[in-house]
Amino acid sequence: MDVIKPQEYDELLRNNVVLSTVDAAFNWCRSRSLWPLTFGLACCAIEMMATSGAHFDISRFGSEVFKPSPRQCDLMIVAGTITKKMQPLVARIYEQMAEPRYVVAMGSCAISGGPFTDSYNVVKGADTFLPVDVYVPGCPPRPEALLYGILQIRDKIANPKRIEGLRKHG
Repeated sequence: MDVIKPQEYDELLRNNVVLSTVDAAFNWCRSRSLWPLTFGLACCAIEMMATSGAHFDISRFGSEVFKPSPRQCDLMIVAGTITKKMQPLVARIYEQMAEPRYVVAMGSCAISGGPFTDSYNVVKGADTFLPVDVYVPGCPPRPEALLYGILQIRDKIANPKRIEGLRKHG
């Protein structure tokens, strides 16, 4: 494969030619059309619902299609307290989602157990049994925080190598 010289690259840009890879194009498209699962465990779900309302308008980011079936979704927003009784059900729903799939832990309860962390029946965070990609802190977090978390997921999907590099170099 030939390497493009800088003057050739400038010529291509002037002629509206865009160069990319198939993976980069798929990742860009995938990041702009996240379909969240209609799934809420506690009070954070109210804020998640508010995010899709007209005031915050999650549809600006291509994520307004909340689906009831995990087989049609690629984003699980764990919103609220996870009890030990619910843990296997949450894990089963995650396993039913199609690959690639992403997880957002929304709220203090989903991140660390929140104010119920000392309770015998509360899981100490979604990351104890799910691979969480983005944490949205707060009790409950504002809709703007969830939108920021979704933007972080989009960035992670569209630029997987850049995100891996940030993890390595801290």
